[in-house]
Amino acid sequence: MLEALFKTGPGTAFAGLPMFLSSSRPVSRSSVLWYGLRRPMVLSLLAVMTVGGLAGCGGKPRDPSSLTLPRNHLLGVDRGAQGGDDQLRGGVNAYLWRGAIDTLSFMPMASADAQGGVILTDWYQPPGAQDERFKIAAYVLDRRLRSDAIRLSVFRQTRINGGEWEDTPAAPNTAADITARILERARQLRAENGGGK
Repeated sequence: MLEALFKTGPGTAFAGLPMFLSSSRPVSRSSVLWYGLRRPMVLSLLAVMTVGGLAGCGGKPRDPSSLTLPRNHLLGVDRGAQGGDDQLRGGVNAYLWRGAIDTLSFMPMASADAQGGVILTDWYQPPGAQDERFKIAAYVLDRRLRSDAIRLSVFRQTRINGGEWEDTPAAPNTAADITARILERARQLRAENGGGK
């Protein structure tokens, strides 16, 4: 009975197999199994996996309200603020801190310590002035949003003939103008957060 299953040639169960299998010469059982059974199983398995994989691509669209909102890593991790709190973990006002960071963001930052309330910029050269540069140190001193809770030091250098930089005093109103802009931004942030004026 088993030999009849593996008999090859015209009119047998394996008549549709490749030509060398339908000849009258003896054929090994492994060849018949490979071409007779394994190949269709492999192709069937491949077809099922392809259809299953494509079925996973469809489905109903996602509901936007079920998606989580992105986290503000700068506010949550780097600055240490706790959501709507007006204080950072280090004891400084979060609105003043953020206002100072936002206002001074046009300058390259050298260091920013949220817990200590210290922001140091690197030297900044205005695009129109090639012979002067500025550096700012900002200190947030208090937990309250007040004008005396932030102190600013502005450093200015000018280039002398030899190409070396020389310390020169900044204009007297420069620190006051930047401080006013920081306070304005801090009040705006507090108002946007529902803290009122």
